[in-house]
Amino acid sequence: MTTTTGITVRRARTSDIPTIQELVEPLVQNRVLLGKDRVVLYEAVPEFRIAETADGTPVGCGALHVMWEDLGEIRTLATDPAHRGKGVGHALIEQLEQDARALGLSRLFCLTFEVEFFRRHGFEPAGESVVDREIYYEMLRSPDEGIAEFLDLSRVKPNTLGNTRMLKVL
Repeated sequence: MTTTTGITVRRARTSDIPTIQELVEPLVQNRVLLGKDRVVLYEAVPEFRIAETADGTPVGCGALHVMWEDLGEIRTLATDPAHRGKGVGHALIEQLEQDARALGLSRLFCLTFEVEFFRRHGFEPAGESVVDREIYYEMLRSPDEGIAEFLDLSRVKPNTLGNTRMLKVL
């Protein structure tokens, strides 16, 4: 659990899924994030963190998805609009980076419209090849849509238009 500027970040619980959906829905409607079925969110509960105010009100969420032995993705990062600019996103990124280090990851990826936010947290636009050819072909086997977006596959191009692929070395 991390505390930053009055925000506490904790592991998500299954009871947080409706809140995650509420936090993410405006971003899905504005085509900033892809919507996820409830079953997918339940499957991903161990990947999620929840940011709360001092009184326990959930105000943000984010997930860390392991993509390869040294590579993870920060995904589904969302903050309650009333709490944007108050350190919620920072607290979530800080905790997700700690989680990544604890898992032995050395690089973090994100696909985002919020380039400046991620740049302030040490991410830079990613080059064309983030993984070598052999790993690329192994990752093609994954059914995960986030992996398909990472690999920049043509079938997900409509989902990624306008997004920036960013990478951070931990």
